[in-house]
Amino acid sequence: MPNVPIVTARKIITVIKKKGFVYKRSKGSHQIYIRFSDQKSVSIPIHSGKDLGRGITRSILKDADISLEEFLKLI
Repeated sequence: MPNVPIVTARKIITVIKKKGFVYKRSKGSHQIYIRFSDQKSVSIPIHSGKDLGRGITRSILKDADISLEEFLKLI
């Protein structure tokens, strides 16, 4: 099983948009995306100049029902 890469929030946003999520709103430094087909929502922290850690990346992928292998193909 491959390791979770350290990526920027923008890369995760491009992946979840490919999976059908659309921007809904912002709250503080977090952007909330929703997929209307199954009402799943994902919150992504946006901190300019900083990468997301492996744990938060794994959590976002779990919330979005995206496997690690699929994520690695889409980035």
